[in-house]
Amino acid sequence: MAETLLTIRDLTKFFPGIKALDNVHLTVRAGEVHALIGENGAGKSTLVKILTGVYFPTGGTITMDGQPLSFKNALDAQQTGIVAIHQEASMFLELSVTENIYMGHHLRHPKTRKLDWKAMKAKTQELLAQLELAIEPDTLVKNLSVAQRHMVEIAKALSLNAKVVIMDEPTSALTTREVEDLYRIVRQLKEEGKAIIFISHKFEEIFEICDYYTVLRDGQYIGEGYVKDTTTDDIIKMMIGRSIDHMFPKKESHIAQEIMKVENLSQLGAFQNVSFSLHKGEILGFFGLVGAGRTEVMRTIFGIDKRSDGTILLDGKPFNPQGPHEAMKQGIGFVPEDRQRQGVILSMSIGKNITMPQLGSLCRFGITNAKREMAVTKKFGEMMEIRAAGWHVDADTLSGGNQQKVVLAKWIGTNPRILILDEPTKGIDVATKAAVHEFVSEMASKGIAVLLISSELPEVLGMSDKAVIMHEGDVTAIFERSHFNEEEIMRAALGESKEVKHA
Repeated sequence: MAETLLTIRDLTKFFPGIKALDNVHLTVRAGEVHALIGENGAGKSTLVKILTGVYFPTGGTITMDGQPLSFKNALDAQQTGIVAIHQEASMFLELSVTENIYMGHHLRHPKTRKLDWKAMKAKTQELLAQLELAIEPDTLVKNLSVAQRHMVEIAKALSLNAKVVIMDEPTSALTTREVEDLYRIVRQLKEEGKAIIFISHKFEEIFEICDYYTVLRDGQYIGEGYVKDTTTDDIIKMMIGRSIDHMFPKKESHIAQEIMKVENLSQLGAFQNVSFSLHKGEILGFFGLVGAGRTEVMRTIFGIDKRSDGTILLDGKPFNPQGPHEAMKQGIGFVPEDRQRQGVILSMSIGKNITMPQLGSLCRFGITNAKREMAVTKKFGEMMEIRAAGWHVDADTLSGGNQQKVVLAKWIGTNPRILILDEPTKGIDVATKAAVHEFVSEMASKGIAVLLISSELPEVLGMSDKAVIMHEGDVTAIFERSHFNEEEIMRAALGESKEVKHA
């Protein structure tokens, strides 16, 4: 067994009205990848913030190399050797790779004590070469891909001589090839004796890259063990206290008349000649790899982006929205992929977020009717089973899954006829995924037409009545549910279909 590096015992954290952590245990060993598993709201984020000096624990102990730890701030944690790489990379986009890596711990010339940029650039080059990254030290971070930014953060961790590297959903926005590059670097860190705490909702990643696991549920320690000795079903039962027999609880819905028809819709440089029809009560799935153009199509339908060609018919009439407000007037709702930047206003309360699209009907003479606003918030917040200390708390205090529920509640409150869902279960846990799937199926059964975009093929197969497959801006196939075939769908997503197939 590898040497124990970090030990947590009886860790507790209280917030007003909430017990976020309750006597949690964690043992992290050098040269191991340790999966930290749990639903959104299980306590993972709180634990990470304690380990990185953002929060101070209410009780319990943390030791590293047998020595007790107590952090005053995040810098304290970094200097101890604990570094976190978050799902959303926190970097200075207008600064160079070198400047980002050495931000907060600059190298100084031994004689003049001035910042030694020559030494920092040379060391950055060494770190990038060590990670086999083809990135120049002077490159501005804004010019890097999401994957490259994650790699630069790993290089920064190495520059800090980190002993424990925390990776929080590091693959959520990466392509398959970029994920493989990340795995290579994780294995390299293992060989160097680093301990990696790996947080992911994707079980295939956990079984691919992790050695050991710990499961949290409702802020409590549930269990741990070696990944090779467990199964997905075992972990799910630990996460939620029950098994999920039906991950995709699709209800039968009556697919009625056509509500939207898209013909040869195009946007220069993004997609071309996209055609499909959508019916009331139908869940129309859109599947494709990164860069397929699915999101761009939906942004155009919702009036965010302008088309260059093609037509959209709504109820048989031409529809050419000049902005989202026109789409909303026609009963179209849009749950975006990036919930934190486009779905919710993090510094605003849950209630304000939910009622935002309905302000016109909740105001009189420019003054919001607080009683009606609270009634709307409570109705749709409870419908989505949002877990929070109260409707007044800010959205940034919620877990990712609960933030997504706020976005869904916001749009359902507008009583939409058409609901666009762009990656609705991205970055949320398995139980919340099942809840979202059940909710989507329920909406379709009530006659709402759903456009479901997903990069997860099982989600498209499990939830859709029909699937539109895209590759590099083209529709390469359209499959009826009765003809779903994983291999054929993947071929179409890879662009191997020479002409559009209707199966």
